[in-house]
Amino acid sequence: FKTKYNKIASAMLVHKNLLEIVAKEKKHTFISTGMSSMKQISDAVKIFRKHKCPFELMHSHSAYPMPYDEANLRLIPILAKKFKCNVGYSGHETGSYQLAMVAVTLGATSIERHITLNRAMYGSDQAASIEPAGLRQLVGAVRKIESAMGDGKKIFSNEEKIVADKLREHL
Repeated sequence: FKTKYNKIASAMLVHKNLLEIVAKEKKHTFISTGMSSMKQISDAVKIFRKHKCPFELMHSHSAYPMPYDEANLRLIPILAKKFKCNVGYSGHETGSYQLAMVAVTLGATSIERHITLNRAMYGSDQAASIEPAGLRQLVGAVRKIESAMGDGKKIFSNEEKIVADKLREHL
């Protein structure tokens, strides 16, 4: 296959020979971190850095479906700071996409979700997957959050000035 990206599944994060082979390709690689310790993640990162292969860690939990109380989304900025890299979120929860929205606000740089045509279909991933309409909603919501996050600089818009002038005219 002539893919633009590679992905290391959580189960393979400890397979050092595989990591070496993938890292030597120098294709941007998404590295899932479910069922892994910080040491195991660090070892994988060292291999990709050794080969100067671009990568992005994917915060994930490998239960299907993932219990909401085990999402540990606060780990996203911690991984980003510790490994000085982009960190995405690979969601395996049931229902809608609230956790992905929180992940984006915490700095997730990509979102991975399993997609299905029908969640009632047979298969172990179906309950933790989203249907096409859900994918469209997820993408739209992420775009709104990206816009709403802004750049962190305080602004005083023209619209606010009009309101301020009206509300402060008696001062």
